[in-house]
Amino acid sequence: QVQLVESGGGLVQAGGSLRLSCAASGRTFGGYRMGWFRQAPGEEREFVAHIIWNSGIRYYADSVKGRFTISRDMAKNTVYLEMNSLKSEDTAVYYCAAGTVSTSYKTPNYWGQGTQVTVSS
Repeated sequence: QVQLVESGGGLVQAGGSLRLSCAASGRTFGGYRMGWFRQAPGEEREFVAHIIWNSGIRYYADSVKGRFTISRDMAKNTVYLEMNSLKSEDTAVYYCAAGTVSTSYKTPNYWGQGTQVTVSS
């Protein structure tokens, strides 16, 4: 059974930084993309970033490009999201997600439980 467990959320001032972690277990992730989505109150869940597990190729939403960096540690089966220059509009619950590369990046197969990120202005 695949499990994705996020950690690292919290409260930070605008302009600050946070690093989220997602520990993945339950299978090998070759052929998968691992990524992050977020959902602000009253909004739909939106894509943030993903990384292709095998190749390391990254892709970002325009809203976070240049500020957020996604990475993975294959030995630890962990994905990270380094968030810099945080803005109040980055406030959301952040979800780790895993999906096969053969399917749309918008519909991952697995989700974590989410971690709250709050940016105060």
